[in-house]
Amino acid sequence: MMEEKKETEGGVAAEDAGKQWFAMRDLTRSNARMPAYRMLEEQQIRCFTPMTRRLIVRKGKRMRADVPFMHDLVFVFDTRERIDPVVEKVRTFQYRYLRGTNREPMTVRTEEMERFIRAVSSVDSPRYFRPEEITPAMCRHRIRLVDGPLNGYEGFLLTIRGSKAKRLLVEIPSLLAAAVEVLPEYIELLD
Repeated sequence: MMEEKKETEGGVAAEDAGKQWFAMRDLTRSNARMPAYRMLEEQQIRCFTPMTRRLIVRKGKRMRADVPFMHDLVFVFDTRERIDPVVEKVRTFQYRYLRGTNREPMTVRTEEMERFIRAVSSVDSPRYFRPEEITPAMCRHRIRLVDGPLNGYEGFLLTIRGSKAKRLLVEIPSLLAAAVEVLPEYIELLD
C-alpha cells in the first residue's frame, strides 16, 4: 500500500514542513567507497548529486559509470536538526557557507531545486556547467517550452558552437547550471 502525502495550507507535504535544500560539501576522495550521497541514501535522507557518465578504469577494464559532476557538491533536503548530527559525526561532510556571513549555510529555494531536478531527470545525459563556464554569447535567446515533459519552463536557449541540438539552460544561481536537450517544436522564443 502506498501512503498518501498530507498537504498543508501552502501546498507543502506535512512531513516536508521545515525542510529545505542545503548545499553541502563532500570532502572524501573521488574514489572513496562511501561518498556522502551514498551515506545519506543509507540514512534515508533525501539528497541530489548531479551525475554524469564517464569512462573509468576498474580492475584493468574500461567501463562507463555514473560519477558526480562535481565530487564535492551534494544537495540535501532536510532540517538542520537532522543534518547537524551527521555533520558533527562525519568530518568529511560539511555545510557550504555564504560568503560575507557569519557561517550561514547556503540554501536553495525548494521550487528552484525541484525544477532543476525535474529538468535533469527528464533527459538521459544532461550537460552540466559551472557558473564561470557560461558566457553571454551562449545565452542569447530567452525561450519558453510550450509542451512536452518540461511544459512551462523558461530559460535561455544554449548556443554551443558546432552543436545542432537545442538545449534549455536550467540554473541554480552561483552554483551550477545544466543544459537539457529539448525538441525544436516545443520552443517558443520570448525575445
